[in-house]
Amino acid sequence: MPDALTPTGPAPAPARPPGPAADPPEAVFLDLDNTIIAGSSALAFAATFARHGLIDRATVVRGAWAQLLLVLSGADASTMDTLRKRMVLICQGWEVERVRAIVAETLQEVIGPLVYPEAVRLIERHRAQGAEIVLLSASGLEVVEPIAGLVGAGRFRATTMRTENGRYAGDIEFYCYGEGKARAAREIADELGLDLARCAAYTDSITDLPLLEVVGRPAVVNPDRELRAIARERGWPVLGFVRATSRRDRLFRLRDRLADRIDRSSGRDPGPLPATGRAGRRARFAVAAAVGSVVFAAASVAFTVAGLTRGRRAGPLTPPAS
Repeated sequence: MPDALTPTGPAPAPARPPGPAADPPEAVFLDLDNTIIAGSSALAFAATFARHGLIDRATVVRGAWAQLLLVLSGADASTMDTLRKRMVLICQGWEVERVRAIVAETLQEVIGPLVYPEAVRLIERHRAQGAEIVLLSASGLEVVEPIAGLVGAGRFRATTMRTENGRYAGDIEFYCYGEGKARAAREIADELGLDLARCAAYTDSITDLPLLEVVGRPAVVNPDRELRAIARERGWPVLGFVRATSRRDRLFRLRDRLADRIDRSSGRDPGPLPATGRAGRRARFAVAAAVGSVVFAAASVAFTVAGLTRGRRAGPLTPPAS
């Protein structure tokens, strides 16, 4: 698998209407974070890396807070750029094989509980139809590769960091993000002789819009506000994956309900909520309640995470229960 990709292939394919009458897709390109699993695959290993002495407790706390921000606000370009820079600096000097060994040893423990059952069924259905399953993720290669095997993806592309003498050198060779995912999809289509107009893609983030526009059958999963609006405008399927017992997924639902109410109150949807009278007061109260719920949930998570740093005992860290 090459470490760097160059733009190839045709212009973005026109979207084809979904439906049972359509032929099965030739390939399915899947984002990883918040599409196949709940949250960030890279940040999910923060506590595990701390337990093995690679990072400190303060970094674990910052990682948990970043997870919360990704849930509430989505992975916009600025957020992702900040996370990328921090991750590169944190990982500089780590032994690559040690990271691989830790991920392999704890993969089921860390990632298994985060996998959406709906995502597993989606992958199984497309595989049964003969589609090539491809995982595309901005997370690091050493994390994405075993996850691809876990979920049954035959091919994958991931962010690749430069190494020197078996250690991370502190910069990136290929960033599988934004336009990089679209380029990866084009390259894989060229390798396999696929027609991108007959391929599907699933993702949650507006930053993956180039990937969605390059295939003929785009769909969105747990989309952030911007991507949700685009999906509605263009008639793309909008899927909601959720784990019933997950606090993080309940935050997703609150975020989406808040976005819907704000959109309706601003007239972005047909039939906006009334602005006056008893109905208007109920609508404004609903928005205020949603805001309050999200703020309360954020504060609760923040206090829970802060508890990791309290106390004098430096016992092993474990991921919070879902």
